[in-house]
Amino acid sequence: MKKAFVIAFAALLSIAAMAQPKFAHVNFTELVQLMPEADQARATIQASSQEAQETYQAMVDEFNSKYQTYQQKVSTWTPAIRESKEKELTEIQQRITSFETNIQAELAQQQQTLMAPIQKKAMDTVNEIAKKDGYVYVFDLSQVLYFDPAQSVDLTPAARKALGIKDGRTLETLQQELAAQQQ
Repeated sequence: MKKAFVIAFAALLSIAAMAQPKFAHVNFTELVQLMPEADQARATIQASSQEAQETYQAMVDEFNSKYQTYQQKVSTWTPAIRESKEKELTEIQQRITSFETNIQAELAQQQQTLMAPIQKKAMDTVNEIAKKDGYVYVFDLSQVLYFDPAQSVDLTPAARKALGIKDGRTLETLQQELAAQQQ
């Protein structure tokens, strides 16, 4: 009888242990930002942004040059020429404004397009690790108000390894890399 009780109690404990959900957490922002693919996306976005800045500057330079000419010669022009030059300056200003609006939207769209597969790869990797290890819930640390680290496993190191993120690379070292590139 005592032996049957011990076996039943042990079975009950193992069932209770199996029924308790396993929790994990991950720093998803860190994963996405530190992935090698994110470096490539940032370089592409930076090149596009630089090209847009050069185009914008050329448009502003054109406006400034024509405006300076306008100021120097306005008193010598006939009303028809003056009106034509003013119209030209207004059109250039409108092109500059339109370019600013359009390029900002295009750069935002480019960033979204380039980052979407990177985010998907990180999400798929975290899901794969969680499923393989039997976790019921995985929380993103950037969106959790509170968690007890004693009751949750950090999947970030395993995900970093699976995603090919170098050891020792952090968001801080990434910021340093980006600052060095800008100089």
